[in-house]
Amino acid sequence: MSASVAVYRNIYTEDRFRQTYGTEDKHSGREKLREKVLKRCRCSQASCYNLLKERVPIFNWLPKYRLKKWILGDAVAGLTVGILHIPQGMAFALLTSVAPIYGLYTSFFPVVLYMLFGTGRHVSTGTFAVVSLMTGSVVEQLVPTPLALNSSSAEAAEFDAQRIGVASAVAFLSGMLMLGMFSLQLGFLSTYLSEPIVKAFTSAAAFHVTVSQLQSMLGLRLPRYTGAFSLFKTLASVMENLPHTNVAELLISLVCLALLVPGKEVNTRLRQRLRTPIPVEILTVIIATGVAYGFSLDSKYGIEIVGHIPAGFPRPRMPSLQVLPEIAGDTIAITFVGYAVSVSLAMIYADKHGYSIQPNQELLALGVSNTVSSLFTCFPSSATLATTNILESAGGHTQLSGLFTSLVVLVVLLLIGPLFHFLPKAVLACINVTSLRQMFVQFQDLPELWRVSKIDFIVWLVTWLSVVVLNVDLGLAIGVVFSMMTVICRTQRAGCSVLGRASNTEIYRPVDNHNKCYEIPGVKILTYNGPIYYGNRSFFRANMSRLLGLSPERIRRREKARKALERRERESINTVERGVANTSFSSENEFFKSEAVESEVQAALIDCGSVIFVDVAGARLFIQMCIECQKVGMTIYLANCNESVLKILTSCGLMNYMNPQHIFVTVHDAVVHIQQQKEKPSENNPTIWV
Repeated sequence: MSASVAVYRNIYTEDRFRQTYGTEDKHSGREKLREKVLKRCRCSQASCYNLLKERVPIFNWLPKYRLKKWILGDAVAGLTVGILHIPQGMAFALLTSVAPIYGLYTSFFPVVLYMLFGTGRHVSTGTFAVVSLMTGSVVEQLVPTPLALNSSSAEAAEFDAQRIGVASAVAFLSGMLMLGMFSLQLGFLSTYLSEPIVKAFTSAAAFHVTVSQLQSMLGLRLPRYTGAFSLFKTLASVMENLPHTNVAELLISLVCLALLVPGKEVNTRLRQRLRTPIPVEILTVIIATGVAYGFSLDSKYGIEIVGHIPAGFPRPRMPSLQVLPEIAGDTIAITFVGYAVSVSLAMIYADKHGYSIQPNQELLALGVSNTVSSLFTCFPSSATLATTNILESAGGHTQLSGLFTSLVVLVVLLLIGPLFHFLPKAVLACINVTSLRQMFVQFQDLPELWRVSKIDFIVWLVTWLSVVVLNVDLGLAIGVVFSMMTVICRTQRAGCSVLGRASNTEIYRPVDNHNKCYEIPGVKILTYNGPIYYGNRSFFRANMSRLLGLSPERIRRREKARKALERRERESINTVERGVANTSFSSENEFFKSEAVESEVQAALIDCGSVIFVDVAGARLFIQMCIECQKVGMTIYLANCNESVLKILTSCGLMNYMNPQHIFVTVHDAVVHIQQQKEKPSENNPTIWV
């Protein structure tokens, strides 16, 4: 047996409802702003402590830390991620076109700083393939690789210093941009990088990473291409130079891929059974370094090795600030990508584990991480897909896992780093390629995306093609612009439909989709499913005019009849003054009656429940539509207007052309009112006699 609902209440217009249930606003906007500013500026010991906990979250979560319950999981997860950071840090440094040691620095400083300022408990920061690739493009543009460079000369050291100076300048500017966005509370900007854009962008960027590593895997010494069509230029260059492949490096790459690919597949398939994933990357690095050293592969076969890795901490040094004007455009794209990926990952795991993050605080954390670490010769960092996934699956609970991660990297920096001198760069290239597995498997989501939303599928496809064909940053810009255009087009082409009432209910639905809902006789109920603004006002006008029958011919005919009626009225008055009665006035009245019967619609009710906002142009068009309806004898009613829409319509002068008592709380209130007005006995117009 289905439940029933019976409600008995008065008919409410907006004015009556506000008088009955509204709250009286005793404070002006200026007073509210003053109170808000004073509240934020009020200084006390408690407010300072709360501000400290809000801006440096470690003071908030560390006193609540459950030592016995969480310490083991954080330690195991942190150590596991730290071991993975070592090969990935050096590998992603190659993508950034800097020496591998700088990848280790970038795997240390941002991790420590994010532990202090970040709100994501399961986020692992450090080097990220896509950000490193974009930074490497900037470095290659400003400091291109010379054709002949002796790796052991002083010229090579100066060349490396110039490159890391540019890369750290990108990190510095990216951090400053994030801090500026934090001060302006612009954390919401990450929402413009929608999920289809982020997934398509990372998938396409994975192709760029793979192609850029082919030359290292094949032992080719080729220049790195940047700009539009760089992927195809690199592929063409690799194909052209295939005869010069270093067979030794090719064999090293094949053996490494034979170890890394199955190892990662085992880690993925046995994720639930393994307490910690198999550290296949670090094992491959250790084995390859030992083999290269034992058989002197660099001197015998000419393979390219990592070379000297200094032990100890880097000395603080300023980035190359003189290049900031040249890198500004690319850095903006890098900043948005790094922040969007970091916040997306943080939100995914926050939702999974039942806590919340603060997007604006993430801006502060990432901004401080990039700005401070840039002073220690680090390139841009962000949250990373692979290490974040491992951190969560290995049992991490809080940001304290970052402490154990940084300790592992610190030991390598202080003691073990020089031992990787003979590590072949081909091994790092293989690590780069195999670390992109998660990005490549995102193609599996396409059939589901097509089924759910074809527009999102098209956004994904356009972004992916733009990034692959053109370039990473330009393709991302095209994807964002195209995504926003789809939103604008959907608001421009918002549907306008006629509503009908379900029998014996107060429920109104579009009659096109509900054939058992019927229209109210003499009333046309319309709903517009979108905002009314300058971009779609012409579409709104066309739809409303079509459904209400507001054709220019009909308006002109009514206007002509009205003017004729006024002229006959004046003539009848003059005739009465001369003592003769004029009966043509009543015949003109009959025209309006027949016109009303012909049109059948005496009232137009507009449901504004789906109109989220109205701008000035939309409000003026709305008023013009009301005037045109009145010209053809329709009375306009509104229902379900939200406060902001009603305020703008009122401010633009709607009440000069419409009765305030014709604005109702719900559609049903308006319909009942209209029906009651029709049921009242009509008053007969008196005939004017002499």
